[in-house]
Amino acid sequence: MLDLLKGTRIISFNHFLLGPVGVQHLADMGADVIAVETVGGAWQRHWSGANAFRDEQSMLFLCGNRNKRSIALDLRQDEAREIALQLIDTADVVMENFRPGVMERLGLGCEALRKRKPSLIYGSATGYGPDGPYLEKPGQDLLVQALFGLMAITGGEETGPRPVGVSAGDHHGAALFAMGILAALVRRGRTGEGCRVDANLMQSVLDLQAEPLTAWLNMPQKPESIRAPGHVAGWYYPAPYGVYATRDGHLAISLSAADLLAEVLEEPLIAGFTGDDPWTRKAELAAVVSKAVAKKTNAEWMAVMEPRGVWHAPVNDYEDILNDPQVIHQNCFVTVEGAGPNKESLTFLNHPLRYDGQAAEIALPPQPLGAQTETILHELGFSPERISTLKDSKVIA
Repeated sequence: MLDLLKGTRIISFNHFLLGPVGVQHLADMGADVIAVETVGGAWQRHWSGANAFRDEQSMLFLCGNRNKRSIALDLRQDEAREIALQLIDTADVVMENFRPGVMERLGLGCEALRKRKPSLIYGSATGYGPDGPYLEKPGQDLLVQALFGLMAITGGEETGPRPVGVSAGDHHGAALFAMGILAALVRRGRTGEGCRVDANLMQSVLDLQAEPLTAWLNMPQKPESIRAPGHVAGWYYPAPYGVYATRDGHLAISLSAADLLAEVLEEPLIAGFTGDDPWTRKAELAAVVSKAVAKKTNAEWMAVMEPRGVWHAPVNDYEDILNDPQVIHQNCFVTVEGAGPNKESLTFLNHPLRYDGQAAEIALPPQPLGAQTETILHELGFSPERISTLKDSKVIA
């Protein structure tokens, strides 16, 4: 187990995807994360991408809940809220991603908690920020992709707007959320000060577009559209930068000189696109490249492109990725015994970083609801009799 955050305790009030994954990054680094859920279980336990469940566990839950201990509290009850406060007294960080106002109504908002414990770091992730005109608007990845450009820029001129095929705002937002908490921990180590860290989906999606947005904001003449023409990957790229159909698949072609491509693709017309043509006549150039690439298979093109230094890659599906030699070399996927009722094995995408060459481990697969409730309460000094009474009154589960 990595020990980078050993001795750091995080109390997590998170659901859906952004919050749980952001906390999971820190759990992977060695933080002691206690996930607080309702006695009925957080939303992510009950909804699953692909409508798929393994050993009675949803894919959404499995995605973002490893290396965490689970305690189930009915926060509608005073005793449960008091337990939550006692937990927070032992913690360095509280992280939550409820709608603005929910934690305050529970008496667990940032102001109240930092008054109680000034050194506390309080992280909050929302759809659009903690205040402003969108305060009551539902913050969900697809909606945010639509509102803030990601859907428009991903779609082409012919296809119209198209969402990214993953919850990109959630996943990038989770990394930003974790980054903000780490920065706050560094400052607290230097000054002893607590901090409020706010992450949101809106700025996560905008941040993903820093390159094209910087170009658009600062160029003297704005383009008519931010949708890419034809095969080109984005409005701010020159042709042929994009994806092309071969005889048996698709090939991505990156930045390459026209004269070299003309030789490799055996299409002299390509050499005629010089100067600014790859920018100003990108649709025409892409069409010529597309016609040439369609004549051979992926393997045939890769055999000639590789030795000539043309930047290219096949468009792989998930089965191809599993067999990719670099993915295997980096141990990007890890299989462990799960914690479901039948202890079925589960395969996870590994933590994406290495520390002194060491990868994170999965010390705890995603846990059954309330699996550590009694242990955590015992750590707080609760007697077995008190724990039994709390269980009978459904304060805990």
